[in-house]
Amino acid sequence: MSNPEFLERLQALQNAWQQLTDRSNHPVPDSNGVYQRYQYPVLTAAHTPLNWRYDLDASTNPFLMERFGINAAFNAGALKFNDKYILVARVEGIDRKSFFAVAESDNGIDGFRFWEYPVIMPETSDPDVNVYDMRLVQHEDGWIYGLFCTERKDPTARPGDESAAIAQCGIARTKDLVQWERLADLKTSSPQQRNVVLHPEFINGQYAFYTRPQDNFIEAGKGGGIGFGLSHSIEAAAVAEEVIMDPKVYHTVYELKNGLGPAPIKTPEGWLHLAHGVRNTAAGLRYVLYLFMTDLQQPEKITHKPAGYFMAPEGEERIGDVSNVLFCNGWIADADGKVFIYYASSDTRMHVATTTVSQLLDYVLNSPADGFRSAATVQTIVDLVDQNKTTANDLALQQPVAGMMR
Repeated sequence: MSNPEFLERLQALQNAWQQLTDRSNHPVPDSNGVYQRYQYPVLTAAHTPLNWRYDLDASTNPFLMERFGINAAFNAGALKFNDKYILVARVEGIDRKSFFAVAESDNGIDGFRFWEYPVIMPETSDPDVNVYDMRLVQHEDGWIYGLFCTERKDPTARPGDESAAIAQCGIARTKDLVQWERLADLKTSSPQQRNVVLHPEFINGQYAFYTRPQDNFIEAGKGGGIGFGLSHSIEAAAVAEEVIMDPKVYHTVYELKNGLGPAPIKTPEGWLHLAHGVRNTAAGLRYVLYLFMTDLQQPEKITHKPAGYFMAPEGEERIGDVSNVLFCNGWIADADGKVFIYYASSDTRMHVATTTVSQLLDYVLNSPADGFRSAATVQTIVDLVDQNKTTANDLALQQPVAGMMR
């Protein structure tokens, strides 16, 4: 028996999805000279395939109801793979459980489409309740690694407390982004670990990890800051000593918490790192992104760090499930030097910004460092004004005098 209403609604859903995934993305008109934002998000909940969300059989779903809702697509790891721009997104169902799903694009700016199935991530003997925020890295050992947060209920929580959790670093590896081998969770001395990133090269013959030790599930506490440690093994990864390479600092954009984003990009000048910083405000937590550089031989040693944030939420980016948040755990540097920064806004959607390695190097090497005092900030501006006066005078001397040109 035909169902015209079903067919009409199905056609409308398919058309809307097709228009969304085919939509061209364009640079926004204004730019700060460091990076270029784009008009549209590259991934949203609406980008997920219709057959993930709907039973498309008219006999079992005559009203074509959404059977399993998707709430958000955000916090994606990124990788160039088989000449495609790959995002492994955190997709969150309306049941509040997150999972990983691969989306690909030909140009890295638009046209992202999810693969047919979400990632089938194996569990350990202690099953994850929730997994999220995968960092992807192509390691020199030949494997593609995904490091992510694995969350489980805190067994020591007091009765009735259903929000207390323990976060640790899950590790999996793959050759094709389809079949994943789950390894043991990273072991450290910290009670909680989030935002762990694998360095893409061996350091002294060992695997190197950027960590973020914290005292409890929400607060970094006294253990905050971006840490660094080594492990002889990846199959049973264990960091015996974490050195805090980038600590929290009072009255900065990273005074409450900070953590590394994606794996660093190697340049002739050093390793480029993108991180997030968190501060508390009267309106709640504010997450921004900042950039720094470390030494090529000692990637735990910071050599350059501009003051303040590199990128902060703007306009509609400030609105979402967890407002006033930018988060990045994936970027791609092409062979020609172009860099694609994939960032999420407000735990809801994915965006892209483009820049180049040259621009990032200029920014990180030549932007002033934080003086950590208001007087130092004023002096930075005074110095820039004085420098520009000299520049203006030099330019004036180079201008032809009126009447001299015939």
